[in-house]
Amino acid sequence: MLTFGVEEEYLLVDPATGAPVPRAEEVLLAADLRPALRPSEAQHELLQVQLEVATPVCHDLAAAARHLRRMRAALNASAAQWGCRIVAVGGAPFAADGPVPVTDQDRYRTARAQAPQVVDDLMLNGMHVHVGVEDEDERVAALDRIRPWLPVLVAMTGNSPLWSGADTEFASWRTIHFDRWPVSGPPPSFRDAADYRRRVRALLDTGVIRDPGRLYWMARLSERYPTVEVRAADVQLTVADAELFAGVIRGLVAAALLAERRGEPRPDPPEELLRAAVWHAAHDGLATTLISARDGAARPAGAVLDELREYLAPGLDLTGDTSAVDRLWQDFTAAGTGADRQRRWFRESGRKGLTKHLLDCTVAG
Repeated sequence: MLTFGVEEEYLLVDPATGAPVPRAEEVLLAADLRPALRPSEAQHELLQVQLEVATPVCHDLAAAARHLRRMRAALNASAAQWGCRIVAVGGAPFAADGPVPVTDQDRYRTARAQAPQVVDDLMLNGMHVHVGVEDEDERVAALDRIRPWLPVLVAMTGNSPLWSGADTEFASWRTIHFDRWPVSGPPPSFRDAADYRRRVRALLDTGVIRDPGRLYWMARLSERYPTVEVRAADVQLTVADAELFAGVIRGLVAAALLAERRGEPRPDPPEELLRAAVWHAAHDGLATTLISARDGAARPAGAVLDELREYLAPGLDLTGDTSAVDRLWQDFTAAGTGADRQRRWFRESGRKGLTKHLLDCTVAG
């Protein structure tokens, strides 16, 4: 039974216009007074228009969903005291009314000094899932085995199609935007834990990367916890979608560990093919084709999702999530991705209608 935890990042917006509002300091101070939020569950993010929450260690998906609903509702109530709300979107659909200040912490100030044009425009929100794996070599093995599936996760979790009031033509603009950092995208392949540590150390020694927290790979080993941290997903519109992808990611790690213990050969996709697959997934979402994690061929998205379900099956059986993921997957398929929904709402009801839908989805249930 692999334990896990979920981190979500939210955008603070004006509820009437959807414009980002730099009120993180005030909202967090108000949140500290709320009994529904425990100490350190809500934190600052890079910009003052963002907040982050982290669940406690969870054993089952239902518990994770309860924590996310509780934290979303509490933060939203705190935001309301300051005339704003939280929305769970991968990228800001509309521009801020003025400059967006960076959070006044050393690591964030240093990041802005290094790359101001990147940081000032980084109103991007992800969902990170930590899956507990005690053995460090097994963590690296799991990281290596889930790499080919990261583009499929990007396609399914795309929730950032709009930027500055226009359609970017990407399902996950966050994925493209975030790739401007020096260490980003799908992680490289590592032989074992020693190889991982040696190569991370070499990156740090260059001075380009100031700390391991700036290794912005789509999946990495956590520096703070004995976990595989999967960071490929945009934050999800609803708690139900977040619950689904927490289950999928835990299932991926579980399936990877089972394959490693059976001695199956590790996949070895060419780096250029994996990066192309990520870009294509971020652009098209589930609308056209995806690159198969099995053989690198382009197939209809539905066929590649069937491959994912087949690969996941033993992992979901191990974690006990098969029935929950089946139910949540059906609901997700009926609703469409976050990017699909955002585009539909924007097309049908404009800025005001989209903003209302985002507000409602974030705290629904």
